[in-house]
Order: sequence, then structure tokens, then C-alpha cells
Amino acid sequence: MFKKGSLIGVLIFGFFFGAGNLIFPPALGALSGTNYLPAIAGFVLSGVGIAVLALIVGALNPKGYRYELEQKISPIFATVFLVALYLAIGPFFAIPRTASTSFDVGIKPLLPAEWAGIGLPIFTCLYFLAAYLISLNPTKVLDRIGRVLTPIFAGLIVLLVVLGISRYGSTDVQTPVAAYASNPFGTGFLEGYNTLDALASVAFSVVIVHSMRQLGFSSKKEYISIVWLVGLVVALLFSVLYLGLGFLGNHFPVPADVMSSDVNKGVYIISQATQQIFGPAGQFFLAIMVVVTCFTTTVGLIVSLSEFFHERFEWVTYKPCVTAFTLVGFAIANMGLNNIIQFSVPVLQILYPVTIVFVAILMLNKVLPLSKMGMQLTIGFVTVISLATSFAGILKWGLLTNLINTLPFAAESLPWLVPAVVGLVLSIFLPDKMTSEDADQEIFEEDTAEGHDLFDLD
Repeated sequence: MFKKGSLIGVLIFGFFFGAGNLIFPPALGALSGTNYLPAIAGFVLSGVGIAVLALIVGALNPKGYRYELEQKISPIFATVFLVALYLAIGPFFAIPRTASTSFDVGIKPLLPAEWAGIGLPIFTCLYFLAAYLISLNPTKVLDRIGRVLTPIFAGLIVLLVVLGISRYGSTDVQTPVAAYASNPFGTGFLEGYNTLDALASVAFSVVIVHSMRQLGFSSKKEYISIVWLVGLVVALLFSVLYLGLGFLGNHFPVPADVMSSDVNKGVYIISQATQQIFGPAGQFFLAIMVVVTCFTTTVGLIVSLSEFFHERFEWVTYKPCVTAFTLVGFAIANMGLNNIIQFSVPVLQILYPVTIVFVAILMLNKVLPLSKMGMQLTIGFVTVISLATSFAGILKWGLLTNLINTLPFAAESLPWLVPAVVGLVLSIFLPDKMTSEDADQEIFEEDTAEGHDLFDLD
């Protein structure tokens, strides 16, 4: 059991590892300065803890989040939420971010200064053309390349972190910048949203279940135990990586002019640390690894999203989806990495709280029957507050911002927390209760009736 859990955990880690996992922790380390510990604690809580819980909860339900959202909230909400979620982890944010990060981390440091303006468009044109052609006819070769290269790339990052800490560990830590000075935990918590891993856990939980079932399990009890073991392995790997990258960024000597500029601090630290420790050859090798690793993620996302929209909407065919997602990803990638991140924050402020609270609903429903009306009210409370928070930030509505700030824990970037708790309490006492156990049993019976065994009982 331990061997299976460890193997699947490493594979899932490779599945999730991408551009954001590399660049956000060192940027947080540099910007948080002396407030690094509370900042990285918030980051790990949202970037690792919630993502792993979402993964575990999704894996424990073979029909995934779509089924649960339709049953416990509504089919319309399930469709709207999942479409928004898939677009967020796809063409709007994650896909263009993989391309722009590949360029900024791997390619840009190798180019002469006069190529600064045209390098990104040329690179993304070639990058997305290759992604498009492979996505039209995906094979297992790309997946196998990704599963091999990603762990190797992660291992090299660990090596960079270890050598970097030994070299820069005694460097003085800088003063916290901007929001990290006044609210390091809340700012780190929001930065964890940018990894997109909790959203990816929801979107790909069914795929993960299918992958796990291929290995075969002797019983439902063993399956559940391995799911929790997989979560532990993934949490451990990501936590070690984030803490190491964050500590490197916290102690790496970033010049004052870079700190005050709009240069992405994570990209700067990774590139400069690689060149200083390994020399020009190290940067060349990093370029190959980061481009190939991000490229496999890009193709995987394009294929997964195209298949989702093709299956969810019968009138949508696969090839036009591939074309549309590739073109949108290409266009947004040329906005530049910092603009992509800035553009994504308001959307993630809506999607993440809803995801977090729905995972909490599913976990609570495992032990207590909950009212469907109460669950709908809970999601409604959180959705409204998250929408208000996002729009208040975008439109600079002072009155709405002040109103949101009157809510408990608003200073910690969690204004939706108490309303969510109130909704969960109402769910316990209101009528029309649903039990998770009954729903799970129904799924197992349907699986057997259709001739698809949930477990391989060899």
C-alpha cells in the first residue's frame, strides 16, 4: 500500500507541478522580508493544504465534483462554476502563464538585449503552434515525457535551493514590501491562489481517480487509505519545495532597483540564482527543462479542456475547442507574465472561496446530514461576498470596500469565512437533509450495474 501511494503521489505531484509553483514562492520570500514565516504559512495553507484536501475529497467520490455540485447545489450552478473554473486553469491564466514563464525563466536570459521586444511574440508563436499540432492528436508519449521530465526538473530545483541556501543563507533579510508589511499571512494566503492547484484538483479529480484505479486495489478500505497517503505525499513534496524556494527568495540579494521595478521577482531570483551557481551552461539547461515541462502542461490543459467542453456541450466539437483555446492562450501570453498574474487575481478571488467552502461542505457531509437549502445558502453567501470583494477591488468602490472590511477576518483576506460558517450551521438545522453516505452508495451501485468495477479485486 505504501509503495502504491508513494508512486501515485509522485505522479500526481508531477501532474500538478507547473509555472506558478516555481515562481511564486521565491517572489513571496523576497517581498515578505522579515515577515516571511507568516507569509509562507498563509501561502502553504491555500496553495498546499486546500489543494490537497480538494484532491482527497474529489478522489473519494468517483463521479467527482460535477456530480456533487449538481446534486447539492444545482445543475445550472455546476455548469457555470465548472466552465469558469476550467477557463481559469486553461486559456485565460494557466495556459498563457506556462508560455510566458517558459520565456521569462528559460529563454529571455539567453537572448541579446535587442531581442527584448520581439523575443516573446516569436517564442509564443512557435510554442503554441507546436502545442496546437500535438493537441489535435495527443498520444501517451507526451504524458510519459512530462512524467519523466517534471520530477527531474523538480529535483534540479531542489538542488538549486540547497546550493542557494548554503550560499545565500546568511544574507540579510530585507524589509517587507507593500501588503506584506501590514498583513503578511493574508497576503500569502491570497498569493497561494495563484498556483491554481486547488482549482486543478477539482477539475482533474475524476482523471486522477481513473489513473489510480488502473493499479488495482483489494478493497474500498485500501483505496481510501491510499487516497489519504497520496494526499500526504503530495502535501509533503509541495511544502518542501515551497519552503525551500521561499527561503531562497527571502535571502537572495535582490538589488533595490529590481525590488522597486515591475520585474517579476520570482523569475529574476530563479534565473539569477541559476546563473550565479551553475554558470551560463546552467541557464541553458534550465531553459530546456522549464520549456519542455511547461509545454507538456500546456498540451495537457488544452486537451483536457477541449474534451470537457466537447463532453459537456454536445454541439461543441473537439477540434474547434483546441483551436480556440490555443489562440486565446497565445494572445494572452503576449500580455506578459506580470499582466497575466494581475489579471487573474480578481477572478481567483471569486473561484477560490467557493471551491474552499464546497470542499468544506463535502467533508462535513461525510459525518453529518446537511440541508440542501442550507448548502445552497452557504455557497450563495460566499459567492456574493467574493463577487463583491472582486468588483470592489477592480472598480475601486470605496463604500463597498468599507462594507466588506466590516466583516470579521476581512483584514486577513477572509471576509467570506464567518458567513460560510453561518451557512454551514444553518445546513445542520434546516430541513431537506442529504447524506453523503447514501450518495456514495448509489454511485458504487451504479458503477457495478454498468459493468465498471470501482476496484480491481484481483
